[in-house]
Parts: sequence; structure tokens; C-alpha cells
Amino acid sequence: MSYVEVPAIRVKQGGHFLYCFAIDGKLVPSVATISRVRRDDGAQLLGYQRPEVASHIAAIRSYLESPDPLLPNAVVIAFDESVSFSGSADRESSYSELGTLRIPLASNGDRRAGWVVDGQQRLAAVRQADLSGFPLCVVAFVASDEEQQRSQFILVNSVRPLPSGLINELLPGTGGLLPPALRRRQLPAHLVQRLNRDPDSPFADRIRTPTNPAGTIKDNSVIRMLENSLSEGALYRFGPSRESAEPEPMLELVKTFWIAVRNVFGDAWNLPPRKSRLVHGVGIVSLGHLMDAITDRHRASRIPTTADYEKELAPLKVHCAWTAGYWNFGPGQQRRWNELQNTGKDIQLLTNYLRVVHRAIVLVQQPA
Repeated sequence: MSYVEVPAIRVKQGGHFLYCFAIDGKLVPSVATISRVRRDDGAQLLGYQRPEVASHIAAIRSYLESPDPLLPNAVVIAFDESVSFSGSADRESSYSELGTLRIPLASNGDRRAGWVVDGQQRLAAVRQADLSGFPLCVVAFVASDEEQQRSQFILVNSVRPLPSGLINELLPGTGGLLPPALRRRQLPAHLVQRLNRDPDSPFADRIRTPTNPAGTIKDNSVIRMLENSLSEGALYRFGPSRESAEPEPMLELVKTFWIAVRNVFGDAWNLPPRKSRLVHGVGIVSLGHLMDAITDRHRASRIPTTADYEKELAPLKVHCAWTAGYWNFGPGQQRRWNELQNTGKDIQLLTNYLRVVHRAIVLVQQPA
């Protein structure tokens, strides 16, 4: 195997080392590859990078081919342990050391020593540019596994937000230290992943994610429904944090309720959101609040049965305009079925309506 050796600065941060160096951008594809986000045949998440953006790459390439280009932002690469660093003892400080970084060079088909964490669009532009070469600044670190790479990928891109769907899909398999806001999203993101993947889930293959673009129900709608229940609803009793959570009973409860929803509102459940407000964000989140209310009525049992949920949902059917007609929210408050939007105001309006109808009709007929 051949190698490339580059002058580098090794910087110590806690128990980790960073390597800062310059390299010809045309050479980077021989030392690092792109880890695309995808799923294998067993539905396991692989990779973490979003697809290339052709328009963005074209704009960078045009700039690179201009008379005086400058790309000051460093590309970030995660290397495996096949790279080595030779330092100069007489050229070091308490936090940095000058030396040489030795990186394996791979030919076509060979495994690369590194994975690009940030900068794939710049690298693609350099690769395509009509230039003999172009030096790039690189900051690299050694990652023990892909979990650590994902963690760094999310953190590096937190200033320039990633698509929320990509973050949601990456979070369940991400380790390391994450900001509190992202840690709070890990549990609902994990539940969404299972709801979309488990064969016994009514949401199976219905939730749209980067690796399931054919899904019709927005992942953010399901995550919001779950977050509400985790913070103050039926799922809270199974542990609100990732560390204390019992995901299996959480999944059992959510699946059971939404199977009942599918059974009671079958026609509306099987349509896409543009034709049914049931599977639209406003319906998913509002029914999530009703799930919490009904489950609380059955708190004597750990998890209500599908029959329990169906019994309380069935009388609501004639009062719901999921796919046609009007919602009757009170005097002067009639709304066409498709006028309800995924806004806080409309979600609250529909949630209050469902709760009032449930109390007025179902609870009178079926005392707990």
C-alpha cells in the first residue's frame, strides 16, 4: 500500500487529538470517502451524509474556476487507526505539536482510511473543477466507529442546520455527548424509527424519512405527537428520558392506539395527507392528545387493548370530517375539512373539539 505524508499540527483536546493539515483536494477521494445515509436489507441505518446538491456544487465549481478563488473553511475528515503521526519533540507546546501525518492512499475499490464529516460539496466541486489541483485545509480526527462519526457530523452541522428529517434519522444511532435539545429528541426519534420499521406497526413504511422517501406521513408530525405524550401524557410513565425509558411498552401503547384509529377511520387512514386530515400533521398531533386522555381513563391497566380504544373512538366517527364536509366547532366556527392546517392554533382547536365530543358523548355512554 502507498501512503501520502503531509506536514500537520496535532492538537490535543481532552483525551482526543485533532490533525490540521493542507492537501490537494483532487487527492482527497483517494484517502476519504462519503458515507451516504441509507438502510441495509435488515433496515439498519448506515452512513450519515445527505445527498449531494448539484446546484451548490456547480456554484462552488464556477467560483473555483474564477481568477482568484479562496476556500478558507476546513474540510472535516474522520480517519480510522491506519493513519499515523510522527511528531517533532523539539517543536511542541502544551497543546500542539508539529509533525507529519501518514495517510494510506487507496486505489479504486479499496477501502479508504477516512470518511468525510463536513465539506462534501466543496470536495465534489474541486473534483469536478477544470483545475490541475487545488489545496484545501483539513481538520481530521480518529474515530473508533461510525457512531462517533455521526455525533461529530451532527455537531459540526448544527450551525448550518441539517434537514430535520436527516437529524431525526441519525439521532437513534448517535452516541457521544450531544446538546440537551438533541438528546431530548433521541427517544422520540428512536420510537419513530421503530414505528416505521416494525411489521406490526400501523405506521409501517408510512412515515417519510430520508431513507423512506415514499412515505406520506411527515416524521415531524409523529415526533411531535410522541414528544407531547413523553412530556406530559401517556408515555411519560414509561420514562421520559432515553436513559430511563422503557421503549417496548411505549411502542406497544402507541401501536395499539393507532391500530384502533386505523380500524375505526379506515378510509381516512389509507389516504395521503392532501386527501385526509387524519394523517395530516393536525390530525396526528390532535389524536395524540386524545390517546393520552383515553389512556389515562384506563390507567388501572398498564396498556389498554385495541378494543378499549376502538370502543371510545367509534362514537366520534360521525363527528369527524377527515376527508369531506365541515368541522362544526361551534356557532360561527364551521371549517371545511381541508381548511385545517398544521399550525398551533388549528391543532389546539381540533384537540379541544375532540376532547369535548369525547367527554360529551363517549363518557356519558360509557362511564369508567
